[in-house]
Amino acid sequence: MAKKVGFLVNPIAGMGGAVGLKGTDGALDEAIRRGAAPKAATRAGRALSLLAGEDIDWCTCSGAMGQATLDAAGITRYTVLHRAPDASTAEDTRRACRAFSGAGVELIVFCGGDGTARDVFDAVGSTLPILGIPAGVKMYSAVFAVNPAAAADLIRNGAELRCRDSEVLDVDEGAYRRGSLATRLYGFARVPYLPERTQGSKQVFEHHDEERAKEDIARFIAEIMMPDTLYIFGAGSTTAHIVGHLGLAKTLLGVDAVRNGRLVARDADEQTLCALIDPEERVKIVVSPIGAQGFVLGRGNQQISPAVVRRAGVGSVIVVATPQKLAGTPALYVDSGDPELDGEFGDSIAVVSGYRIAQRKRLLHPGSGSHLER
Repeated sequence: MAKKVGFLVNPIAGMGGAVGLKGTDGALDEAIRRGAAPKAATRAGRALSLLAGEDIDWCTCSGAMGQATLDAAGITRYTVLHRAPDASTAEDTRRACRAFSGAGVELIVFCGGDGTARDVFDAVGSTLPILGIPAGVKMYSAVFAVNPAAAADLIRNGAELRCRDSEVLDVDEGAYRRGSLATRLYGFARVPYLPERTQGSKQVFEHHDEERAKEDIARFIAEIMMPDTLYIFGAGSTTAHIVGHLGLAKTLLGVDAVRNGRLVARDADEQTLCALIDPEERVKIVVSPIGAQGFVLGRGNQQISPAVVRRAGVGSVIVVATPQKLAGTPALYVDSGDPELDGEFGDSIAVVSGYRIAQRKRLLHPGSGSHLER
């Protein structure tokens, strides 16, 4: 018997990431002014392209909120239940989800970020399973697949999977843009679950030994930093400790660049980073996984885009994380938005976890040969 699935896209989700806005809610005009391009439909399309031959009756929204993505994936078996305006809003998401519920769908799939997750949850609460195809900037909630290929796997097998109660988090984007992380628990949604396909919620570690480990990592990275080399530091408290050890002030939730002991870019966007990279110069990209989610690229640091990584080289990426964080992270993930680039990282990666100490961690991505993609 065919599965019945509701599907919608937040067309503006994630547009603020690469241009350094750390989110798009309330900042769409500024994102467009900075040259941001839509990305959610592409992310959703990667998942749907893996489901084109599946026995699924889709319910969706008109235009860019769903229908256009289904058409592009070659899926014609769908019903439009919500007519969305060209400039859709959060209320359109809520109305669509209520329409999906009334039509008897078994699962609601949405493509967006934390804001979209909250809107979906507002409409259906825990009455229906929901699943996010990740396309936002932060995605701190635990309702998202780890990447579009994993989302396709979860949708394909949804009827046979158990659901777990997963956190929907409310992130204050205004505070986030000012460099302060303020979150609160918004509710618990039902989410189809399989290990290594569904992400966890972000965890914040504040233990005494955690701070000491960050200092050890900072001492080691500072010791091995080379002259005449551009160092790009991703978001997070571990990278902030490294930059602080150099006597510089880092943006906690932004991306900064250092050369020869000087801060040459603060809270940089993708365009700035690309312009800073001299083809004749050595480049290192220092990033830390987000909480217990384990994302090296693709969450919270979209400024370090595929274009930036390709200019610097995959081998330029240095991953740092404390032993406490790694203990709660069975595997790391790369979801840059470019599956071909992700595949170049291989199946494992070294992680600096102390002074002259590194651990090798399993790395999962659509090109890893893992069960995340068929």
